[in-house]
Amino acid sequence: MQRYWQRKPLLVRQAIPDFKPLVDRAFLFAMAADSEVESRLVIKPFKLQHGPFVRNKLPKLSQNDWTLLVQGVDLHDDKVADLMHQFRFVPDARLDDVMISFATDGGGVGPHFDSYDVFLLQAHGQRKWRIGKQKDLSLIEGVDLKVLANFKPSHEYVLNPGDMLYLPPRYAHEGIAVGECMTYSIGFRAPAQNDLARELLMRLSDETENLNASLYQDAHQEAVERAGMIPKSLQSFAQVALDKASCDPQALARVLGEHLTEPKANIWFSESQISKLPKQVRLDRRSRMMYDDKHIFLNGESWRASGPDARLMQLLADQRALTNAQLRSASHGAKDLLLTWCKAGWLKVG
Repeated sequence: MQRYWQRKPLLVRQAIPDFKPLVDRAFLFAMAADSEVESRLVIKPFKLQHGPFVRNKLPKLSQNDWTLLVQGVDLHDDKVADLMHQFRFVPDARLDDVMISFATDGGGVGPHFDSYDVFLLQAHGQRKWRIGKQKDLSLIEGVDLKVLANFKPSHEYVLNPGDMLYLPPRYAHEGIAVGECMTYSIGFRAPAQNDLARELLMRLSDETENLNASLYQDAHQEAVERAGMIPKSLQSFAQVALDKASCDPQALARVLGEHLTEPKANIWFSESQISKLPKQVRLDRRSRMMYDDKHIFLNGESWRASGPDARLMQLLADQRALTNAQLRSASHGAKDLLLTWCKAGWLKVG
């Protein structure tokens, strides 16, 4: 984190020694056929299709130069979720998902750059990576993908299973399959400031829409000759409305936490008929849980918390599980809340 994070690439040979694929090719192809899973197919030269793909719609394995990309595999497999959790030396607020890329010989998506950090872990076969700190970010016109027009790599590596390459944001790279291969991309969220502001203001406005809001009044408005000019008083009224929506730091912190823990699209939790809190609990692999100094956030909802119960919930967020001994220390209120989460399917028996 001190030397490389968001600074420069890092190649780690045998980051996970003797690594074997956590899911097989058939599992990946089945996910690509699911309408609730984001998948893409890239066939050189840079023809892009979006899933779902039934198996007979994918190219033959004997055909070279194609790549299948399946997003969010960690949401559908515990082993892949456990792999992602090994990267929690970065805050969960930044951790996004695991994408798996399957490619036949020569397959790839062309030279490009990402706007976020990524760890590229080789799972099966070999992939050749060419990387460079690209200044010219102009793209090839007329193709479906964002492919760099004038890519000039400075380093080239061939990764074997267990090898891993870290790339900071906007660092140009191109991966080319050497024979059939599978690569896991552990990606991180990097929200744009204007997108984040828009999301938070929408959430804040949703909270206040049912309150008794002040209406704009202009009893002292004089008759005008220039009717097209916006009154200064209305501009001031709008500024006050915006200030009111964003001036409460706790409200802003709350909606930020709710936004960051919002489940991914198409994620549904199955309710449980459980009537008693288990002796041990763990977060469902799809649950997102975080906290700040005054709130606990889980799957887009928030709770004010303080004292021993807050520390217990923070422990659950950090460890993603609670032991029997830790549960015994919880208050009745905290146990009731944990049981509610179990019933919602957000927690599982540990």
